Order: sequence, then structure tokens, then C-alpha cells
Amino acid sequence: MTTPFSTVIRAASQAQHTEAENSAFMGDLLSGRLGVEAYGRYTEQLWFVYRALEEGADALAGDPVAGPFLRPELTRVAALERDLRHLRGEHWRDRAAALPATARYAARVTEVAHRWPAGYVAHHYTRYLGDLSGGQVIRGIAEKTWGFPRKGDGVRFYVFEDIENPAAFKREYRELLDALAVDELEKQRVVEECRRAFALNTGVFGALGEVFPLSA
Repeated sequence: MTTPFSTVIRAASQAQHTEAENSAFMGDLLSGRLGVEAYGRYTEQLWFVYRALEEGADALAGDPVAGPFLRPELTRVAALERDLRHLRGEHWRDRAAALPATARYAARVTEVAHRWPAGYVAHHYTRYLGDLSGGQVIRGIAEKTWGFPRKGDGVRFYVFEDIENPAAFKREYRELLDALAVDELEKQRVVEECRRAFALNTGVFGALGEVFPLSA
């Protein structure tokens, strides 16, 4: 039997996923060794990436490959902006700055959104399915460490209010991956882009680790 593509893409990117999870910055952040300022700066970097993702989605709504993945209940920019007002003040936009690694990540997302719909799916998958899974662990730690209200301002990015059953939603998402309307060669390119997405994300963690170098 042919292995489902959702299984293939998950297995093929597992090493990069683990590397991202085990970055020094995330280890310091989630262990409570870094303060809320580091968490706020991390949230700011996410805003740049998700803005690229969701602006890119506007051009792909009718695309036969990427279009089925563009579910409005996933959008995160508005929640990030609410979190950033809470974390960095009403005028947070005046000080918001993408680190070079973040700028590279966002630029790649924008590039594939305009030139390669299947590549965009790779980035969509690595971000949103991760938010629905491991992101919930981050939310719980952030609430406990910095005293944010449960599912309130500061962690709204991780709260998917319009998804009543995350497990069922993720199952449907994986079914979309399994039915991805591309050939086998293109699927392999999507796997490679998924690995690239994780590497870009790890690069952001590395850059944040230089700004907040506790482990060093």
C-alpha cells in the first residue's frame, strides 16, 4: 500500500522539527529562564511570518492546490496583534523590527505564495498544524510562567476559538495533504520545502538566541 503523503511529510521533516524544538532559545524561554520581554520579541517575529502567510493566501484562494488549505478559522494575524498590544504596548508597531533571519523566512513565504502554490502548502502545514499541536504546550507554559489569563491576552495566538475539535480538524487537514493534487516529483519538492521551512524557523530561534543569550 502507498504511504499517505501526510505520513511521508511528517517523517521526512522529523529531524528538522526536533532541531527546532531543541533550540537553545526555546529551551531557555519555555523553562522560564527568560523573561516576558523575550516572549514578546518572539511573538513579534511570528507576526512578520504570519503576515506573509496570510497576505499570500489572498492570491491563492482559488488555486486548486493551495486553495483547499486556506481555512479562515486558522488565521492568526489579528490574534498576534492583540497579543502584541498586551505584550509590547499600544504603539508596538512603531518599534516592531524583523530580525534578518525572520525577514528571510517571511520573504520565502511571500515568494512561494506568488510563484509556487504547492511550496506555500509546505509552509502552511509547518506553521498551522504546529500551532494546533505543540503550540498548545507553549500556551500552557506561557500562562503559568508569566501569569497570562487562560486563553487571554498574551496567548491568544495559540487559541483557535473557531475550531471546536482540534483533533478532527487536524485529521481533515492530513486528508487534504493525502489528496494533494500534484505528482510524486512535486510531492518530493514539497517535502524539501517543508524541511526548508523548519530550517528557516530554526534560524529565527538562533537569531533570538543571540539577542537573549542566556544559554551561552
